[in-house]
Amino acid sequence: MGVQVKTISPGDGRTFPKRGQTCVVHYTGMLEDGKKFDSSRDRNKPFKFMLGKQEVIRGWEEGVAQGLQSGLPPPGYEGAISSQPQHHSVLLNLWPQDTMSVGQRAKLTISPDYAYGATGHPGIIPPHATLVFDVELLKLE
Repeated sequence: MGVQVKTISPGDGRTFPKRGQTCVVHYTGMLEDGKKFDSSRDRNKPFKFMLGKQEVIRGWEEGVAQGLQSGLPPPGYEGAISSQPQHHSVLLNLWPQDTMSVGQRAKLTISPDYAYGATGHPGIIPPHATLVFDVELLKLE
């Protein structure tokens, strides 16, 4: 599965994080059954991480980071940007991933292979756990 992003409340829709930027977020992490295991909100201290430095699990990198997918756009997508290289006959379609913009709050559902895998995090996250995060992208630095 990887990571699924579902918007809880929209952000500005134009300021997307990129590799090398520091993301400042509030989050609550839960197991699939709703059991909370961590929360920056409870500590009243936002969490910071730099994209592309493997400071967070893969599901966070891909769920929060702005990127482009190539190939055929997802069903129902009407905003694909098509470009054709001068010396190639291959058509390339690019569209934004389901990513977060500043101010957005989203639910990230992350499969074990994009989280802590077969090992888990002893005493906190069991092996093979799907994780659910409520993440709000506060700002970029």
